[in-house]
Amino acid sequence: MLFDSPAFFLFLIPVVFLYWRLNHRAQNVFLLLASYFFYGWWDWRFLALMIGSTTADFLIAQKIVPAAQNPHRRKWFIFSLVLNFTILGIFKYFDFFVGSFAGMLDNLGLHHIPLPLIRIILPPGISFYTFQEVAYIVDVYKGRIAASRSFFDYGLFISLFAHLIAGPIQRPGHLLPQAQNERTFDPDRFFDGLMLIFSGLIRKCIVADNCALLVNAAFGGQLGPPNLWVVLLGTYGFAWQVYGDFSGYSDIARGCAQLLGFHFMVNFRQPFLAHRLQDFWRRWHISLSTWLRDYLYIPLGGSRLGERKTVRNLFVTMVLAGLWHGANWTFVIFGAIHGIVLPLERFFSPAKAKPRAGSVPAPPTGFFALWARRILTFNILCLSLAFFRAPSLHAAVEFLAGLSNFAWRPEYASAFFLLCLYSLPLFLIDLHLEATNQEYPFANTSYAFRTALAASAFVALGLFSGSNLNAFVYFQF
Repeated sequence: MLFDSPAFFLFLIPVVFLYWRLNHRAQNVFLLLASYFFYGWWDWRFLALMIGSTTADFLIAQKIVPAAQNPHRRKWFIFSLVLNFTILGIFKYFDFFVGSFAGMLDNLGLHHIPLPLIRIILPPGISFYTFQEVAYIVDVYKGRIAASRSFFDYGLFISLFAHLIAGPIQRPGHLLPQAQNERTFDPDRFFDGLMLIFSGLIRKCIVADNCALLVNAAFGGQLGPPNLWVVLLGTYGFAWQVYGDFSGYSDIARGCAQLLGFHFMVNFRQPFLAHRLQDFWRRWHISLSTWLRDYLYIPLGGSRLGERKTVRNLFVTMVLAGLWHGANWTFVIFGAIHGIVLPLERFFSPAKAKPRAGSVPAPPTGFFALWARRILTFNILCLSLAFFRAPSLHAAVEFLAGLSNFAWRPEYASAFFLLCLYSLPLFLIDLHLEATNQEYPFANTSYAFRTALAASAFVALGLFSGSNLNAFVYFQF
């Protein structure tokens, strides 16, 4: 049930209609059941896994609250972390590590060694709901939030269908109180939710899906062997594809949440206008980057223990961030590139003042200096995305080796034109949002104007949508 499919809207419309005719308790039960139905639509076999892990953490949380003074608090806390990461590790990384070990033995000349290689299917959204469960357990243990007394409230926080498959990763202190408290219908927020859904559909169906056609051609060899121009088309195109795809998903998720009276955090803030990678990670997939900061980087010591350990903590955090995206060495290299560049940024461009930990130095004041930094940051990002997109390390290295070949073919001109045609509107929107600090374009204009925009977007979706066979990129994570 993809967010851009008719089946999803046939699900969403009656859910929203019935939801607002129930009282608060009934709303939570109804939404939880609807979310389980939504998840079961993907693969009903994994419903028991998600419900089981949700139930385990709900019960464990009662035992680890500071006020309980349970002598086994710490043991229950550690048990929950081990349980969650073991489940995630088995389903997401078992094949990867066993396969890598088999490849190492093969390189050493030990062939045909029998290994317990079991093909394990990845449950949809397991990375996202596992991170939410871990955040909840940590926050309860540290006394930041109270443990939920209602399974329906907690279950809804974990399983609300709008964020279940690909986030944004919701923080317990933000979403759980919204599940616990009564929600009222707000026509303005409902209308804003509809606008976010239209914004997300434009980003996904027009920008991402059309860029995907160019990216698949570049990485698939349809544009000829890799050379400078093919690499630029493939990496630049993939940058706009994954941005349009995931920011589109996040907009639709946030819009659906607002139709139901919930508020989700903003997950993207014009990331391609970042003037350094540290700034990029404050703008890109914000729910993941802040999770990694608060639950991994800072517990490792953050930047408090000296420069050498700060470099270590940054590298470890980014490598694990890369591995979070998938069980492939390409994702490890993607994370490692960021883990190397981030400390280099600190060394070559240190902040003159640090009013708070991890503060980003102010952008250059000159127009040309600012855009030079933005262009450099974007190209470093695109270099790392070549590994993100390639199916293997060998394929990524072969693809990037084409940078030394400058051969030009006439069809590249039309390919670059199409890339500009589909990415430029989103780039202009980001410039507008950066200047106005709005959540979506023209948020402060009249209802009539925004309704006209929505009608235009509906027409554009019918005329310019790309292939409907492209699932959201982050559904695989």
